[in-house]
Amino acid sequence: MPIINFEFKAKANNLYVVENKLLTLNPRFVGEDHQVDTYFNVPKGRLKLREGNIENALIYYERENTTDAKQSDIALYKHTPNKALKELLTKVHGIKTVVDKRRKIYFIDNVKFHFDLVQQLGTFVEVEAIDEDGSIGVEKLQEQCAYYAGFLGIVQSDYIAFSYSDLLLENSL
Repeated sequence: MPIINFEFKAKANNLYVVENKLLTLNPRFVGEDHQVDTYFNVPKGRLKLREGNIENALIYYERENTTDAKQSDIALYKHTPNKALKELLTKVHGIKTVVDKRRKIYFIDNVKFHFDLVQQLGTFVEVEAIDEDGSIGVEKLQEQCAYYAGFLGIVQSDYIAFSYSDLLLENSL
């Protein structure tokens, strides 16, 4: 069964302030990860290989580019770092772009919070309400995103419609 996320990404001019708001809720701190996401050329959706100190996964996802919280349908394969996997994906699909970021990761129940410093792009906050087994439902995920956006002081003009990969590709044109 695919994982369903309802998520938003927002520009954060002061990550420290937003992170300190979240800390008042006593989230579980997972750690700070240096992640390199290699995006591959695919005809539909997005395919990326995440290589990090904490998270390593091959991730395929489909999501609309809208400037609001939005649903993502995800297929996720967690793995141990493997050079051969990246070589194979590169040979078959070719590399579209690479996103290099430092990410602090927190959780409150099923909601994951990212505080990102993305090379060439700046600072962002991402909130993902995650339903791994279909037991929560999209409506509840939407409510969670709306609640945390309000709590963190995220306003409509802060939302980012596109993935970091899209933003990097746009900047390179």
